[in-house]
Amino acid sequence: MEAALVSVATGVLKPVLGKLTALLGDEYKRFTTVRKEIKSLTHELAAMEAFLLKMSEDEDPDAQDKAWMNEVRELSYDMEDAIDDFMQNVDDKDAKPDGFMDKIKSSLGKMKARRRIGSEIHDLKKQIIEVGERNERYKSRTAFSNTKNATVDPRALFMFEHASKLVGIDEPKAEIINLLTEGDGCALTQEQLKMVSIVGSGGMGKTTLASQVYQQLKAKFECKAFVSVSRNPDMMNILRTILSEVSCQNYAHTEAGSVQQLISKINDYLAEKRYFIVIDDIWDSKTWDVIKYAFPMNRCGSVIITTTRIIDVAHLCRSSIGGHVYNIRPLNMAL
Repeated sequence: MEAALVSVATGVLKPVLGKLTALLGDEYKRFTTVRKEIKSLTHELAAMEAFLLKMSEDEDPDAQDKAWMNEVRELSYDMEDAIDDFMQNVDDKDAKPDGFMDKIKSSLGKMKARRRIGSEIHDLKKQIIEVGERNERYKSRTAFSNTKNATVDPRALFMFEHASKLVGIDEPKAEIINLLTEGDGCALTQEQLKMVSIVGSGGMGKTTLASQVYQQLKAKFECKAFVSVSRNPDMMNILRTILSEVSCQNYAHTEAGSVQQLISKINDYLAEKRYFIVIDDIWDSKTWDVIKYAFPMNRCGSVIITTTRIIDVAHLCRSSIGGHVYNIRPLNMAL
């Protein structure tokens, strides 16, 4: 990757991270509500910085990577401005009100400033979520339109590993895990195949939620796959990706065979194994009606999660296996 591009992408984050770290010091302890927002931003920006450094290993960034880095840069500038404004208006040590009324006015002014900066930070958090999910969505679509990139980009999952610190995802994540375990105290002890279909409109955090559950539970399974479908799916590429991930072998360039043969290969491979599959962003029932036959109804404690914007598709996924529909709440409302 070009040195200048890396420098710009990561350089703008460093001063912002430094200022956010300062705001988490003892000097600002009294601003509890704003500190909570600032802490989540600090975690997310640190993750973004690590993500950008990971991207720097690529010698030739594609247009989507460059566009994403430009968005990160612009958001960083906005955040730096908001932090500077907060420091100037809320923590102005030069302003020494003398009289009682002056102190009240000063206090009210600082309260308004804190509310405003809290609102600005909340809006910036929302933008960060949207930027991350948009990058994941279009990177996934590009991957499935090109057989050379049939596997899911792991960098997107790296980014979502840190999403819990940004969007307050712990409660919905726990609810999904509880649905998968049917309230059993020991995680995933029941043997039958379990299904949860997450449904909600675009931008509500379905992919983020599914990814967080996947990251927490995947170590418990012998085989796992996280695959995005998108609006215009290439079924051969999707099935090759599933087969590659569950078997830990590269089937991305496999030319021979058909959809039916790939389904049979996946089904046979998973027949006696405990598996965890996430099928993300299903747009129509026809897609699920094909993919579902790849997954055997074994009694090994396997789990499937689907995400969709369409309630009818969610109910179809649930009814085909037996499970639950989870109506997601906007994750970016969590403070």
